[in-house]
Amino acid sequence: MLKKLPALAVAALLATSLAACGGGAEETPATSQEPAAAGPTTVTMWTRAATQAQSERLVKAYNASHKNQVKMTVIPTDNYQPRIAAAAGAKQLPDIFASDVVFVPNYTSQGLFADISDRIAALPFKDSLAPSHMTLGTYEGRQYTLPHTLDLSVWFWNKDLYEKAGLDPEKGPASLKEFAEQATTVQEKLGADGKVHGTFFGGNCGGCYVFTFWPSVWAAGGEVMNADGTESAVGSSPMTDVFSIYRGLYENKVSGPTTKEEQGPTWTGFFPKGEIGVMPMPSTTLGSMPAEMKIGVAPIAGPDGGESTFVGGDSVGISSTSTNVDAAWEFLSWSVSDEAQVEVMAKNKDVLARVDLANNKYSAEDPRVVLINSLVGKGRTPYALKFGETFNDPQGPWLRLAREAVFGDVAKVAELNETINQSLTQ
Repeated sequence: MLKKLPALAVAALLATSLAACGGGAEETPATSQEPAAAGPTTVTMWTRAATQAQSERLVKAYNASHKNQVKMTVIPTDNYQPRIAAAAGAKQLPDIFASDVVFVPNYTSQGLFADISDRIAALPFKDSLAPSHMTLGTYEGRQYTLPHTLDLSVWFWNKDLYEKAGLDPEKGPASLKEFAEQATTVQEKLGADGKVHGTFFGGNCGGCYVFTFWPSVWAAGGEVMNADGTESAVGSSPMTDVFSIYRGLYENKVSGPTTKEEQGPTWTGFFPKGEIGVMPMPSTTLGSMPAEMKIGVAPIAGPDGGESTFVGGDSVGISSTSTNVDAAWEFLSWSVSDEAQVEVMAKNKDVLARVDLANNKYSAEDPRVVLINSLVGKGRTPYALKFGETFNDPQGPWLRLAREAVFGDVAKVAELNETINQSLTQ
């Protein structure tokens, strides 16, 4: 995800804008289209603000070491989807654009990305690219994007608070039930003054629920949707078991008092203050935690164990209207090279786009980073053309279901699951 997870823009707006502009750009194969150039080529690139830092690091390093150059424009995250839609309708997309990975299927189905299948096939490390990102960038058997920036959901625990609460500071939760037990212990031992809480989660944020609850379903061997993204499974076990555990934490006042109202923007802000015992967090926040804070990191588990993660972040591709395809590909292929992944991304404790580089000279300095990188190949990114309006939209059916399951009338969950199915297929 990515401190702002996943983007709260609505994919329906994209579809509406594209329709109003006469549909997406015509798809073209990613073969060389540019005329012979006398000098270096400058390619244009768009990215959203949520992943600005990682994108800037890659572009800066590339520009410092290559004759061709990348001119990057950063667009506010909430404005990104409509900007892409308007540019696509006018056939004015940049040479390269990144996208929140969950929206990539929408873009590929609209023909906005160029087909780079043959170029990807020629990469010697093609089989090591983040599998979930590669899956969502594949449409009708052809490949259109590469992983760009990655953010994973994991559990953080505060070792100092664990020790004060009488817990083993070196032993984090290995199941969601243990997560609840440890959070409860922190609350009971340290929460009397109202400053420390056992856990916290974004209770009024559809994207937060997706990012932090769904991995527990996958870890338990369950699914949240069918493979086509047209039928929901969130109205039954193991999703309902996950809801039940979090509901108990809220009802027993183990979660922070603003849990029910948290809409997303500040949900990651409490843990760095030393106020939370254990909670799901974006992996990218590890590097920005206070230097003196002792933090444990664990994979998100199911009710009885297992491990998984939501593989969020951005994918990146070449627009189907680009006339600088070779130069654009030079940057894209370099961005997933050993040099870029190790000396730019790993050096800054970013999650890597390649599973074969998970344990490198920089990540080896911190076992927590090795663990996070190792989850890239184990995690999931759900596929659904109607993902945005169904799961991210604050007015969408998923948030209504999740809030009833955690805070309201559980009996309504089955009925609300049908509204999710309707949204996925409309």
